[in-house]
Amino acid sequence: MTPSHRTGGLSRRHFALALPSTLLASGASGCAAPSQGTGQPGDPIVLTLLSHYASGTLKEALQRPVDEWNATHDRVKVRTKAVEFTDLLTTFMVRQAAGQGADILHPYCLWNGQLVQAGVLRPAPSEHAEEIRRGYGGAAVGASSVGGRIYGYPTEVQTYALYYNKRLLRDAGIEHPPRTWRELEEAAYRTAKRDRYGNTLVQGFGLSTYDDSTTVGQTLALLNAAGGTFVSADGRSTAIDSPAGRAVFDLEHRLVVKGASAPGVNVYKAFQSGQVAMVVSAGWWTGSLKTEMGKDYRDVGVAPLPVPEADDRRATLSTGFMLGVNTASGHPREAWEFLRWLNTEKVGTQKAKKGATATRMSSLQVSVGSLTGRADDMRTLLSEGSDPNLRPFLDALAYAVPEPNVPGAQQAKSLLRKNIEALWTGQQSVDESLRTIRRQVDQEVSRSW
Repeated sequence: MTPSHRTGGLSRRHFALALPSTLLASGASGCAAPSQGTGQPGDPIVLTLLSHYASGTLKEALQRPVDEWNATHDRVKVRTKAVEFTDLLTTFMVRQAAGQGADILHPYCLWNGQLVQAGVLRPAPSEHAEEIRRGYGGAAVGASSVGGRIYGYPTEVQTYALYYNKRLLRDAGIEHPPRTWRELEEAAYRTAKRDRYGNTLVQGFGLSTYDDSTTVGQTLALLNAAGGTFVSADGRSTAIDSPAGRAVFDLEHRLVVKGASAPGVNVYKAFQSGQVAMVVSAGWWTGSLKTEMGKDYRDVGVAPLPVPEADDRRATLSTGFMLGVNTASGHPREAWEFLRWLNTEKVGTQKAKKGATATRMSSLQVSVGSLTGRADDMRTLLSEGSDPNLRPFLDALAYAVPEPNVPGAQQAKSLLRKNIEALWTGQQSVDESLRTIRRQVDQEVSRSW
């Protein structure tokens, strides 16, 4: 569900992209709805909402509040359209160039700088911006902002924490999950197992080249925990070549060299099979593990991300999505009003005690095992009978650091991933990786402005 689990290296070429015509066709529609109207009597305005909620529970979860809106509003209707996540950014750009941009967009916040630079996203009106600042945590607001201006309502928010296998730690004589990097490293070596031929049986700490979530996501989470950042405050250079960045790369390099990590293993499958003792990942994974592991899920625990030293302030990574309004929309006021209704209006919920209320978006996200940046809603919806493994992710909303979303962020992330993998697989040293990242990422983000 989360972008970090599915994000690949998307092209930085904007309007020059040529995609199959099916991306521009109406066949991407998520549901049947009236054709585009004018708002005249008997002919309602029809807003289109383009997202990656294309199938399964995600599609159904979004459709429920949209159907509710359409049943209770005569003048303005909403029609959902969806594409797979891997096609979402290019679809935004190509539709815009073709004059077919949707009224409401649901981008991964990493892309916001690029979309703003390309003139796709409309700044939130002042009254909506104030509601967003007031109702959401700092990381969610930061992810939905570019250059200090807010561009939309945060929706899905993912924070990173430490997943661990209670049984594997217990069998190694470890009584509690690690709280510092020293404890993390010691636990990784004690729980790692190999056969007599050197094949990995159990990773003490799961590093994997499988996708961004375990390559870039966990590296940036550890970087934030060490007090570092990937991109400088002005967004025009990388900041990973720092003491904090070097500490993270040294840690990961040691874990691989000493056999506690095996980057070629698919950590998602291996953790479910009891072949990984610890791994850093985002909260979306909790629901998947609970479904796929069955009774073995009782062995899964989640703890706050360890910090370098015991007295260090906590920090971790957050990623997410937002809903914003297209600059090309002919009905921006109506689009913002729908977003206000979906994201700020409190209604009764069946997921909490009687009389409790939460926003429709928060209820939607919890129904699919995710969180929003509204901590008050999350406390309400997760108060009774919820999975205790979600609590560390909720707590992390207070100290998480948003993923950088400067104009060249997607390509910078792809370059970072490439160099991390080169480090893990022995193709580059720590020094070489840091130097290469600085050179490549600096070139990318500086030319993207």
